[in-house]
Amino acid sequence: MSMLENKVAGDKNAGNDMIQYVTVVIGGQLFGLPISQVHDVFVPESVTRVPMSAPEVQGVLNLRGRIVTAINMRRRLHLPPLQDEQMMAVGIEYKHESYGLVIDTVGEVLTLTSSSAEPNPSNLDRRWAEIAGGVHRLDGQLMVILDVDRLLGAMFTEPMAAA
Repeated sequence: MSMLENKVAGDKNAGNDMIQYVTVVIGGQLFGLPISQVHDVFVPESVTRVPMSAPEVQGVLNLRGRIVTAINMRRRLHLPPLQDEQMMAVGIEYKHESYGLVIDTVGEVLTLTSSSAEPNPSNLDRRWAEIAGGVHRLDGQLMVILDVDRLLGAMFTEPMAAA
């Protein structure tokens, strides 16, 4: 096969392994969540603080009759809080529990080939690497893939220190 035939065959095969991501921005960084894990996009209102919860837990809220744990992604990534801006949240499910990831803004849905995903670069910020399942290099921008298992698994399996 010629190089062109290989590319055309590769392009035809690439159509079979496409992944759609809901893009979100946290602290100026583009992140992507596989669309299969996203259930809702909403504006978090009336969040009730939970005493003695992890610092990342902003609280709980009622979303269409379901109790949702709101995780503040800026706190999770040790970023300063947003000043006077409306935050958004992305609703996900993890181990049969509902969570709202409180983020800065929601972007668009991107369809990318799974083969274009790369492992975490060695120089990726440690805070991002802890929750990243790889990256996609886009035109002039790096999209970090949020790995829900790594994000929530680490938060809720580590024992909390007694105060």
